[in-house]
Amino acid sequence: MSRTANIVWKTIGIVIMGSLLVTAVVWGFRMTPSSVPCTSLRYIIEDQNERLYLTENELTQLLKAEDIYPVGKNLDNISLSRMERTITNHPMVRTAECYLTPRNEVRIRITQRVPLLRVQTGAETYFIDRDRRVMPVRAAVKDSVLMVRGTVGIHMASGPLADFALWLQEEPYWQKRIRYIQVLSPAMIHIHLRGENTPCIVLGTVKGYERKLAKLQLFMENSAQAIKDKHYTELDLRFHGQVIGRNPNL
Repeated sequence: MSRTANIVWKTIGIVIMGSLLVTAVVWGFRMTPSSVPCTSLRYIIEDQNERLYLTENELTQLLKAEDIYPVGKNLDNISLSRMERTITNHPMVRTAECYLTPRNEVRIRITQRVPLLRVQTGAETYFIDRDRRVMPVRAAVKDSVLMVRGTVGIHMASGPLADFALWLQEEPYWQKRIRYIQVLSPAMIHIHLRGENTPCIVLGTVKGYERKLAKLQLFMENSAQAIKDKHYTELDLRFHGQVIGRNPNL
């Protein structure tokens, strides 16, 4: 065989061997997930040092109840999207992201729902969270949030009252003074302050609460002694530009 032919055959052989090697690597890469089991599951719960409304054990039981607990299952039999949907449906979970690590460990990154205000009606008690959704009451939820009592519908609680609660969190003067909100009707809202013998604040409708409470703050700062001396039981903010004090005994 000539030297040229020998070089050609060697070149062809190298190309064939290279192709077979690439094919083997690709095929092995494609086949690996189906034959490798999930080694472990790790939950990453954001802000768990500040609040923890759920436990890893109940999340595990939730996955097992749906037969989607991943540990021990081959990777191609694991649906990360289904796991995400299941965990997100937990009443204390805001978001869930499932992903696989190079070590074949499934990780679930979770953000929890954050209560904004607590609503107590004659029939039920619940939270409204920062996404304006109803959130159930749990013993683990110990956050100090605005309490709203009375005739309150979901629309009002998740709308104007949620706006008020967000505003209140940025107002230290009122945040430390307001004990709870009482809704007698959408047109008659009372604010009850902390401390003994404090007057009830008649807000009227929730509309314009920033202006009304700014007016009241100025009045309280300048007339604190008069309020105390006259034993006002109510401070009415319903009238534009005025704070009307009432004492039924006078």
